[in-house]
Amino acid sequence: MIEENFDAIVVGAGMSGNAAAYTMASHGLKVLQLERGEYPGSKNVQGAIMYANMLEKIIPDFRDDAPLERHLVEQRLWVMDDTSHTGIHYRSDDFNEAKPNRYTIIRAQFDKWFSRKVREAGATVLCETTVTELIRDAKDRVVGVRTDRAGGAIYADVVVLAEGVCGLLGTRAGLRQMPKPQTVALAVKEMHFLPEEVIEQRFGVKGDEGCVIEAVGTTSRSMAGLGFLYTNKESISLGIGCLVSDFAGMVESPYVLLDALKSHPSIRPLIAGSEVKEYSAHLIPEGGYKAIPQLFGDGWVVVGDAAQLNNAIHREGSNLAMTSGRIAAEAIIEVNSRNAPMTKRNLALYKAMLDKSFVVKDLKKYKDMPALLHTNSCNYFTTYPRLMSQAAQNFMRVDGTPKIEKEKATTAAFIKARSRWGLVSDAVRLALAWR
Repeated sequence: MIEENFDAIVVGAGMSGNAAAYTMASHGLKVLQLERGEYPGSKNVQGAIMYANMLEKIIPDFRDDAPLERHLVEQRLWVMDDTSHTGIHYRSDDFNEAKPNRYTIIRAQFDKWFSRKVREAGATVLCETTVTELIRDAKDRVVGVRTDRAGGAIYADVVVLAEGVCGLLGTRAGLRQMPKPQTVALAVKEMHFLPEEVIEQRFGVKGDEGCVIEAVGTTSRSMAGLGFLYTNKESISLGIGCLVSDFAGMVESPYVLLDALKSHPSIRPLIAGSEVKEYSAHLIPEGGYKAIPQLFGDGWVVVGDAAQLNNAIHREGSNLAMTSGRIAAEAIIEVNSRNAPMTKRNLALYKAMLDKSFVVKDLKKYKDMPALLHTNSCNYFTTYPRLMSQAAQNFMRVDGTPKIEKEKATTAAFIKARSRWGLVSDAVRLALAWR
């Protein structure tokens, strides 16, 4: 094992860990990054959306060689019942800009590229290395780590915990609690491979243009859940996620929900004839602002999913991870430049900087939304989607029934829902929480 001291050790080579390691190394700090996988991204088969602005702040010229799939020009949101969907979508040629704002990526490829950039910046990266313990000194300050490799301890001024939502290192060390089932979602996903020209035809895109569909409704079986479809160059990422506590309470299997989504009349034609080559599951922090743990201490900081930094309402995760990793690194760089110790007091700079960023401001603004959606999930994900479909059918179907009778039937259905499930109350509370 390496027998030398480092300015910083980064545990994990995902979005937040790579952002932190790259930022510190590119500013001259001596950085060691440890990853338990065979290579960065080897354990991450996630297809995801990457927000360019956040990566640009770290690697301004990333577009030159990053493995990007499609830049997104269209966003669709569907509310689904069993046989239909009611949707809105936004498409703009403005997104065909010189430097597009959003891209689909395949994380296994992207993380490997990001890690190469970390090495080029000067960091030492060791894979197939599991950190088993944080080392503390007599004053209980974190001063390094132990790993499953032979050779003993590795010491550093500060340890950056970027180990993911269920990372055991921080919980074993008592730095944070294990996430609760009601604050973590389990998403399952398949990769459906199709020829590039077929994807372009089915989604009305050309070249590197892409489309995203996000869907809520009855496919999640009354649980708070989200289905998603992302277009890549020669594949489609299709998946659905719900809270772990809901899966346990409803005794539902994730793959059953995914099968229901795949066979839905609105989704089935989009993936017809595809070849499924990957199936994966991924845990996502969903607790929002109220689930954020202590972010810093004597000799340590925590970033990304390990810090529960995920905006479930706006479906944003990678940008929060990269930003928190960068900001943590900038705080460490500032403390290092003053030749000051990495104490809890000095590392409080990280949280102060993060609080001023969009990361915490957005999470704080919508702090009540996750609980509201989860508490009233049957309404939002079953009752209301069916009512919307019924109202649309009544409006569109012409069968000789007088319009006044159809209007009365639609009104009666909504009144019944209001009295039984508090339709108006839900709408008011949703609007207030959104404020």
